[in-house]
Amino acid sequence: MKKTAASKKSAAADRASTTEEAPATEKAPAAKKSAAAKKAATAKKAPAKKAPAKKAAPLKRQAPAKKPAVVPKKAAAAVKGVAPAKTVAPKPPRGESRTALVRRARRINRELAEVYPYAHPELDFENPFQLVVATVLSAQTTDLRVNQTTPALFAKYPTPEDLAAAVPEEVEEILRPTGFFRAKTKSVIGLSKALAEDFGGEVPGRLEDLVKLPGVGRKTAFVVLGNAFGRPGISVDTHFQRLVRRWRWTEETDPDKIEAAVGALFPKSDWTDLSHHVIWHGRRICHARKPACGACPIAPLCPAYGEGETDPEKAKKLLKYEKGGFPGQRLKPPQAYLDAGGKPAPPLGAG
Repeated sequence: MKKTAASKKSAAADRASTTEEAPATEKAPAAKKSAAAKKAATAKKAPAKKAPAKKAAPLKRQAPAKKPAVVPKKAAAAVKGVAPAKTVAPKPPRGESRTALVRRARRINRELAEVYPYAHPELDFENPFQLVVATVLSAQTTDLRVNQTTPALFAKYPTPEDLAAAVPEEVEEILRPTGFFRAKTKSVIGLSKALAEDFGGEVPGRLEDLVKLPGVGRKTAFVVLGNAFGRPGISVDTHFQRLVRRWRWTEETDPDKIEAAVGALFPKSDWTDLSHHVIWHGRRICHARKPACGACPIAPLCPAYGEGETDPEKAKKLLKYEKGGFPGQRLKPPQAYLDAGGKPAPPLGAG
């Protein structure tokens, strides 16, 4: 019995010893786990080494972002150069009311009047007869070419009666530089005969009479009425048509409908000068193919801003006539034009 008790005590002691040592043996893997956790935490904090980047798939080329609108200040007195530029955000007239359209259109005309205070018809003439003939000849050619051609024509045929009795072949030879010279010869001789026979050799001052003359349409009639007789009229030439559509004054394409739509936006007294302002701007800055947007004084009012060159320096190189330092279209321009720095055009054949 004693042995059994002693052996029980010995077994109990052995179990106690084992129990006391067990935690030590269990702590080892726990310590290893703790160390591994610390390493993992440290690895998370430390910046991971960048793996070699995979080559990205080539991106599609995107269109370059539009440059901010850069517009010169008013250039009323700046004839030979362009005023410093300023940045503006053009406001497209989407959802523009009728009242807002009228205000914007009239403001554009006022701005252009400051830029071109000397705007005038760019055909040389001394009387209504010369103006109506020159206007008929200006179809499909420049006013400059007409101005270089008409001095010889009017020197030889100064009156409607003289031109009506002219030999067609001789007139054709004079008008050859203007292009379509045979058709133009027929028109100017025909209208001269009509003036001599029906109007006593005088150009009539009424629209309904003018449009009866050979080669004379509404555009030509309004040029004559506005500039020879002082009667308001809108001259819808190619420049006028292009600009009023760019400015969204109208979406019409027929000249007669354009005339009616634009005429409704302005007082009748403004019509003749409005025509000059728009045509001058179309010839000098707002060109058909490469508008000089960066040199345009009305860019903040233009919904088509950005169709042309917006960089001021590059746009400046696109300017024509007096704004670009080049001669104008008239050999004998008004004194106001010369006073503003404009240059007369050279005669035909000049270098």
